[in-house]
Amino acid sequence: MPSSSNQITKSSNAMARVSKTSSRKPGVPVDTQLITAKGKGEITNIKPVDLSRTIRLLEDSLTVSLKERHLFTLKKIVKIYQTGFLLKDLENIFKIINICSERIKDHPEYTPFLHNLLKICGLPFLKEKTSDEVKYRDFAKHSLSQLGLLMRVPDADIRMQICASVSSFCSSPSTKPPPGFGLQPLSVGCRRELLEQSGVAETLVLSLAMLQDQLAVRLQMLQTLQLLSSFSDVNCELMLKAGAAQKLCVHMNEADPSGQLLFRSSEILWNLLERGCPQELTSQLSSLDAILCLKEAFLNQLQNGYRNYDQQLRNDLLVISTLIAENPKAPLIESGFAKQLVHFATFPELKSHNPLSRNLKLTYNNEDFEMKKLLLNAVVVMSQDLSAVQLFREGKVMLALMHLIKPPDTTQVHSQAQSSGRNWTPVQQEELQLQALATLATLAPLMLEEYMTCQANTCILMLLEWCVQEDEYFCHGHSFHGTGGRGSKKAQLRYSVRLLRTMVSLAKPVINQDLCDQGAIGLLLGLLSHLGGPDDEDEVALEIKADLQLTLSALCESDLHRKELFGAEGVDMVVHFLKMNPAKFYSGLGHSKLILSTVDCVWSCIIGCFTNEDVFLEKEGVYLLFDLIHSSPLTMHGVFLGVLLELCDNPKALPHVRAWRGPGGLSSPRLLLQLWRQEEEELGVQRDQHGRITDPLRPLVHPHQEQQAQVSNPAHMPSAAVVDVTESQRSKIYGLFCKLGFTDLPGLTTEDFITLSIVNRYLDFKTGEIWEEITRELSLEGVRPVTPDVEALATIAQATEDMAKRVMEQQKEILQKQEAEDAEREKEAYAEIKSHHRQQELTTKSWEHFVAKTSDYRILKECKKHQEKSIEASRSKATRRDSGTVYHQTHLSGLKTTTFCGRTMAIESTPAHLTGGPLANTDLALARVPITGGALRKLPQPTAPQDLEHLNAVSVQ
Repeated sequence: MPSSSNQITKSSNAMARVSKTSSRKPGVPVDTQLITAKGKGEITNIKPVDLSRTIRLLEDSLTVSLKERHLFTLKKIVKIYQTGFLLKDLENIFKIINICSERIKDHPEYTPFLHNLLKICGLPFLKEKTSDEVKYRDFAKHSLSQLGLLMRVPDADIRMQICASVSSFCSSPSTKPPPGFGLQPLSVGCRRELLEQSGVAETLVLSLAMLQDQLAVRLQMLQTLQLLSSFSDVNCELMLKAGAAQKLCVHMNEADPSGQLLFRSSEILWNLLERGCPQELTSQLSSLDAILCLKEAFLNQLQNGYRNYDQQLRNDLLVISTLIAENPKAPLIESGFAKQLVHFATFPELKSHNPLSRNLKLTYNNEDFEMKKLLLNAVVVMSQDLSAVQLFREGKVMLALMHLIKPPDTTQVHSQAQSSGRNWTPVQQEELQLQALATLATLAPLMLEEYMTCQANTCILMLLEWCVQEDEYFCHGHSFHGTGGRGSKKAQLRYSVRLLRTMVSLAKPVINQDLCDQGAIGLLLGLLSHLGGPDDEDEVALEIKADLQLTLSALCESDLHRKELFGAEGVDMVVHFLKMNPAKFYSGLGHSKLILSTVDCVWSCIIGCFTNEDVFLEKEGVYLLFDLIHSSPLTMHGVFLGVLLELCDNPKALPHVRAWRGPGGLSSPRLLLQLWRQEEEELGVQRDQHGRITDPLRPLVHPHQEQQAQVSNPAHMPSAAVVDVTESQRSKIYGLFCKLGFTDLPGLTTEDFITLSIVNRYLDFKTGEIWEEITRELSLEGVRPVTPDVEALATIAQATEDMAKRVMEQQKEILQKQEAEDAEREKEAYAEIKSHHRQQELTTKSWEHFVAKTSDYRILKECKKHQEKSIEASRSKATRRDSGTVYHQTHLSGLKTTTFCGRTMAIESTPAHLTGGPLANTDLALARVPITGGALRKLPQPTAPQDLEHLNAVSVQ
């Protein structure tokens, strides 16, 4: 607040400006309190007013009776602040407002001024500086809170003005003030934030109890609450905290000629549903009084509302009623509302003499169509309460749904459309058909007797046959249920198959036998062949295929005759789907679900029937399963391993398992051991860098299993070790190795042999874990076994530990043997490298020697002499008279003994007719290679082995 001296100075300056203006323009009336703009009536200057002095004037005991002066001062304040209150003045302004509100009971003269001040509160607050918005935020919130508390004033006009001011404050645009002020109004966002923090919405809801006799004020209040709840989640939470839902619902049916009471109340409830807490809203509307009021309002709008506005309001009330039905504690059945909703859900499919529907007529417009869908949805929601099933039986809901799911007759639809418009359009009929199928998937398992009485299996099979027929029917597919089926019957096929899968999965012999008697297995196989292969990119088509396979699995699981009906055609289908591209697993469209349903089909429809198993093996089904294990994610391996384990009960499958080879020659035993290591790594089992056991006391235990073992489990719950057997893949891998054997396994590495030693003792280790858990649970429960049992438990624990140590020794020997083999291979590699280096050294020396001979003639001469000496030394010492060289020959019965280079050899003589006689043979044996001197040259056809120098010379040339 400015000081008094500053106010006096500013007032004198203003008076000086006014005097100058009056002297310039004589004859113009000048108000000393405010000056208006030229011809506009807009304030261009505000004379400061001392609000604290005004408060003292109103409250002081000496001036409290000066009513005329009070009214004059209030009139001046209204004129000064007619463009809005300053943020810094809000505290004093609302003190003045509160004083006026207390005096109007005895002095009605204050009422107009209070009304005007409250009207100004509907304008945006003004700020002189940007910092005022933060500086005076608390004053603004407190002022708005006091504005809501003024609803205690019994005057109707004041209350209406308060509601109007709150509505205007949060919705009026931020108009720019006239020039010359230097003031800025608060933005809409800031004003709404102030309203949220002030809690005025909660205050207004609490004041509804005071407006029972003031209908106009109540309507204005509802309009304000509707506005506050339309944009703010905080306001909706505050209103629900004050019990707005129940208070509005209980009084929505009171007399109102304008019809706004019901409309405003339903709109506020809708806003609370969208922006508030649905659970809190449902809890407040679950009282019997609220449900009866909703029931009365809905019936009134249904029977008497013919305008589009009335029908929309009726549907809104039905949505709120459906939300209440989700609360199992809501007395919807006790109030009779549920029975009426069930009756309306079967209209107009079933004729009834019920007075509620005797005069009820549908116009089949969009609002009636929406109501029909909402009623079907309400039936689904009410089915969560099993006590409502009796109402469904009495209302013949199953029969009405059977009428809706019938395939449309194209000619009949066209004739009805031409005869009259009083019927559902083809688009509406299609959407109702799909929603009826979705509703049956929820209701049919609860009403099995009615399901069989209506021959629903026959209807569904006929609908499936209609879905694959080619006719003139064109699916529009505009609805939620028709997603992915536009232009075809795929949506109807999707929901029909889903309904059939739901019923078959109940495992009721009557239903399954009835389906099989009507040829459901052959029909479903035909549908799968009609839909194509597994590489489809349509999400809806993939879902249909998966549901068809799951239905076949449920039908054939426990009946050998049905597996025979599945036959070779079904095996071909399964093999075709097992050839899916592994890259499709990660597409996100449903290929992973489809491959799981295919494997489930193998498990339920093929395994257990020898003829089907033989066909499956002939078509390389085992190879396909191993390919899937190699390429699928880790989470899917358990299903595939389980199928393989069951299939290996057939002796014919084991050769296929041993013969499988993956990429890089990967064998099936090695793949299984890799899966074992991956599983242990996923579980966190302790192993060293080579995969060996580190803790002989707990060779298979993982950390999660240790945590569960610290608590004693009830008798009906399995222990952690037993759960690990059922949930882990290690038990399945162990079972497969029991079929394959633990010896003579191809393609294993040292790491695989180390892992195999653990797999071989899996059952023994797991048995030791069970006994250890028994001992631990006895100690946790404070039970001490008898002495022989204690000794037996200790012996079992020691035997398990000794076995683990033996396995550790075996693993150590395997690793040492591998290290020795690696060392031997390393020596051989080094020897080979050394030989290569020696050969390179010899080659280098030979080359250097050759270069030396070519560059130095003396060395060449010495080499020549050395060569001649070597040749001479290699000859025999015995000489012939004519040639100087004699070969000693001895002929004994066709053999000839020859002495050559100091050695005696026996060779077969050459026949004389080939050599021309003994003399010719001797001449041939004595042939010599002439030695020529001169430069080194390459001989075209050498007759004697060349030495290393000649070879090097040739290579250099």
